[in-house]
Amino acid sequence: MTWSEMQPLLEQGTVDTLYMVLWATVVTIAGGLPLGILLVLTDKGGLLQNTVVNKVVGVIVNIGRSLPFIILLIALIPFTTFVVGTFIGPTAMIVPLAIGAIPFFARLVETAIREVDHGLVEAVQSMGGSVTTIVRKVLLPQALPSLVSAVTTTVIVLIGYSAMAGAVGGEGLGSKAITYGYQRFDTQFMLVTVVVLIAIVTVVQLIGDLAVRLLARRGRTA
Repeated sequence: MTWSEMQPLLEQGTVDTLYMVLWATVVTIAGGLPLGILLVLTDKGGLLQNTVVNKVVGVIVNIGRSLPFIILLIALIPFTTFVVGTFIGPTAMIVPLAIGAIPFFARLVETAIREVDHGLVEAVQSMGGSVTTIVRKVLLPQALPSLVSAVTTTVIVLIGYSAMAGAVGGEGLGSKAITYGYQRFDTQFMLVTVVVLIAIVTVVQLIGDLAVRLLARRGRTA
């Protein structure tokens, strides 16, 4: 396959991949951030200590993290079809991508929140701060660099997931690699696709690392 033939395929695959990953990231943050915070707040000694809730949420998160994405992808076909109306295409893939990444991101959020100095929490509590105030004014701002790092890691995981989604009609670079690289034995196209995916991951990592450094520097000078 010549470059002129590859280019439109790679461009469309890249656009589809970025579309899936972007919206899946938005949904993942919306779902995983509250879950991660809830795991910390309901844990032993937490502000909303509740063993039952903590165990139930923890089990759900652990089950979600333990399932291989390709199996989850297939198992969610009926649910994806119910939500979107189809299980094929980049929009449909947002559903399993987000569901697969939410438990992973929730654990990263939990770890980031636990790193916050508990003395700051106690100080706000002593001044009569509510749980909502503590979360908004202390936990999230103090954990922000770690949370940005968690988002970066999650985006990279989602890029990998999106490539696997190509095996079941998810479009994107993974689909193009399977259809035009693997099935047609076009090694050159396969290698170019891999290079594009590596480039996307590298850019995401660089942006994430830069954001973390800027936030950490701002925190030290604040």
